[in-house]
Amino acid sequence: MVLEMTFSTISKSLRTSVLAMATMAVSLALCQSSFGAGEIQSGQYRNLFAEAGHSQAEIKAKINDAYQKLFHGDPATQSVYFSTGKNQNGPLAYIADVNSGDVRSEGMSYGMMISVQLNHQAEFNALWNWAHTYMYHAASNSPAYEFFSWSMTTNGTPNDEMPAPDGEQYFAAALGFASTRWGDGTGIYNYHAAADRLLSAMVHRTVITGPTVKGTMTAGALFDPETKLVRFTPDVQNWNHTDPSYQLPAFYQFWSLHGPAADRAFWAQAAQASRDFFHRAANPMTALAPDYANFDGSPWAAPWSPASANFQYDSWRTAMNWSVDYAWWAIDARAKERSDKLQAFFESKGMTSYGSRFTLDGQQLGADHTVGLVSMNAVASLAATDQARTQKFVDALWTASVPSGPYRYYDGMLFLLAMLHGSGNFRAWPPNQ
Repeated sequence: MVLEMTFSTISKSLRTSVLAMATMAVSLALCQSSFGAGEIQSGQYRNLFAEAGHSQAEIKAKINDAYQKLFHGDPATQSVYFSTGKNQNGPLAYIADVNSGDVRSEGMSYGMMISVQLNHQAEFNALWNWAHTYMYHAASNSPAYEFFSWSMTTNGTPNDEMPAPDGEQYFAAALGFASTRWGDGTGIYNYHAAADRLLSAMVHRTVITGPTVKGTMTAGALFDPETKLVRFTPDVQNWNHTDPSYQLPAFYQFWSLHGPAADRAFWAQAAQASRDFFHRAANPMTALAPDYANFDGSPWAAPWSPASANFQYDSWRTAMNWSVDYAWWAIDARAKERSDKLQAFFESKGMTSYGSRFTLDGQQLGADHTVGLVSMNAVASLAATDQARTQKFVDALWTASVPSGPYRYYDGMLFLLAMLHGSGNFRAWPPNQ
């Protein structure tokens, strides 16, 4: 093919490559000059619990207790991790939403991330094996090709074959971290290769029309090429929207340095686009963001869920995402202002009684006080500046019980993620470091 290229085509290709490399070099130079105070650059991750006076032994015991209960506790009331036999690649296991009775890419990817952070490779591999065996789409005629079904039955039958992009993003990050922490194996356990393939597909997957369990669908890449924002779904009927809690600028900045070389400039742009999006989407008074939004940050009331224009279950995670980004990279100081506003808002509603669903201007929509939201509000302390106030939110997480019962899946995953972030045990694992 190279021999058949015309001189003008070669010149154009070279010009494009040179421009891309120059853009990436400038981007990386600017990034490096901005990272000095961030946790990744310093290698020092904040331990909010130690700052509150708890010993390392207490902190380790509390995290281990939560992990053991949620991964290996009573299957009827505690565990969300379930082993389910073996195949040619080894043991299989899934994370279940026990209340809904399904397995979600969100929970599977969270389970893998928790496992790599806590150095539990056996559980990581079993989850990845189940996800790759049942959720992954290898057929090139599938509109979900190279992605993962977002919802499955526990026996591996898809409820919906379209991906939810938060799952893909956490899968890619967890696989990349596993490659560094444990080294690569063979086949599906070549973590680095799997991460890079997924990262490339997230940006470049072509539009495909094909069969699904819900009929013929058309879908493309997970990121919008114009705004550089992650989409709500790659399904073309709904891909001009996003979910604010899917915005993960901390990961994007990491991939701008350590992801596939061809897309590093894109990931730097995506990180900044997500930071700017948070500034638009969060209410200027309460810092509450909607569950679903348009790319301009305005709330999107989805036809099947009008309440998605409010702050509710998905959007609990937005504060975690912008606060961890600030902690890791120390780039966007607007995160500090948002976290301060968010914590001030919830403090005003009563630390032990605030609800979990609100209009964006702060009207409470329910009386439920949930561990999942308590957990996310504590992670906001990584960016918040009022130490007396942040202490209240850290204490609320510390004194919370490990979620159990029918709703333990979502609350439990967020609780464990928050415990890792709050203790300095949720870390980036750059290659060869």
